[in-house]
Amino acid sequence: MSTDPGLRRLALGTLLGAFRAEQAPAWAVDLLAEGMAGHLLFGFNIVEREQLAALTASLHAAREGVLIAIDEEGGDVTRLAHRLGSPYPGNAALGALDDPAVTRRVYRTIGAELDGLGINLNLAPTVDVNTADDNPIIGTRSFGADPRAVAAHTAAAVRGLQGAGVAACAKHFPGHGATLADSHLELPTVDIDRALLHNRELPPFVAAIEAGTKSIMTAHIRVPALTGDAPATFSRAVLVDLLRGELGFTGVVVTDALEMLGAARYAGGIPAGAVLALAAGADLLCIGADIDERITNACADEIAAAVRDGRLAADRLEEAVARVAELAAWTRRGDRTDREEPGLGYPAALGAVRIEGTHDRASAPLVVQLESESSIAAGRVPWGLGPHINGTEQVRVVAAQADPTDLRARAGGRPIVVVGRNVHRLPGARALIDTLTDTHAVTVVEMGWPSSWRPTGARAFITTWGASHANGRAAAETLGLAA
Repeated sequence: MSTDPGLRRLALGTLLGAFRAEQAPAWAVDLLAEGMAGHLLFGFNIVEREQLAALTASLHAAREGVLIAIDEEGGDVTRLAHRLGSPYPGNAALGALDDPAVTRRVYRTIGAELDGLGINLNLAPTVDVNTADDNPIIGTRSFGADPRAVAAHTAAAVRGLQGAGVAACAKHFPGHGATLADSHLELPTVDIDRALLHNRELPPFVAAIEAGTKSIMTAHIRVPALTGDAPATFSRAVLVDLLRGELGFTGVVVTDALEMLGAARYAGGIPAGAVLALAAGADLLCIGADIDERITNACADEIAAAVRDGRLAADRLEEAVARVAELAAWTRRGDRTDREEPGLGYPAALGAVRIEGTHDRASAPLVVQLESESSIAAGRVPWGLGPHINGTEQVRVVAAQADPTDLRARAGGRPIVVVGRNVHRLPGARALIDTLTDTHAVTVVEMGWPSSWRPTGARAFITTWGASHANGRAAAETLGLAA
């Protein structure tokens, strides 16, 4: 059955697509002209600033009111600086610095940069309260573990971004910080009661709403007390009763990527998930990164079919499209009074560094960087001390495969600096560090989310609260190794 053009246009008006190219393919532009809400850009779309500005200009030329989105959180999650690492500290470092005015200035600078490149929706900030040390997907993307502090920095980040004319998107509602699973790979469960949800997970979202955030992103997590077996993304109790009814949010509800297995596996595929999310109260559907013209059209066709067969009310679809259109209109009329502050990120990152114990800055060490996998959200972005140190010898090893005898011999009489991300849960890392401390002065630099674990024999434990380019430089300066 052919789809009514008006109904198809409405269906497209809820979709945030993507494409794997440095120039927009014809189909991506054609769908925008036909009414698709916009596109989400990833690192694979970005080479350098001139190319990116030309790309976004070609997308905006397709139709007035196009949303061009990006995940530019600063810190470990960066698309603009995916080749070198972000010049800004991430949320955990900003939370450790604990100066909301600096947080606002950092996000204002990120927003001004995005605005200048033609990007009008930033899927940031992450406002989850990270209460699980072993959280595999939030960690340093969070402002911290204290709901009140996270709420204060959330409000600052939202105001900073939107002061630069770029819409903020507080994520991941109703809170991904207590999970021990990655919703890209499975459906995590946060088994807490409503009282704990309100006291611990929701304060940052309340702060974001009070600060005027234009959008909020859903989480593909199950909260049995509210959602039963379903993800929050598909739960009317979460998106309508809680978010809109209790918290009073009137902006755009954006889904996390529907291709993620936490959503797609439950729904039975991306197009089916698009319908479930709209029916639950979502407005703008982020399809994902690994998509193409076929999947995008399949989502639009399934939404239209759901209206025809009664699975989705037509007025619910119209409501979603109207909210998305209003968001796009807001991005065009922003006053853009706030501007960039180049270089702001590096002193902020340095101010966030925390030192436990004593590090001998007078001795040139052997730097041992422990290899680790990147999270799916962050992708493969360079990290560590490599670009920042002044000729000091550095080796990269896999902790579980490293030979401590070889590292000791290589260090000789020098101290050893061990650099890692989430060292406490890196296979083999604890045993390796304990062995090295038997014979050498060892400093551990934690560039991930620190746990309560500390190596008993180490002279110093240094926390950077992130692994961005700015965090790496801050670590090198703290160690006395900066070029």
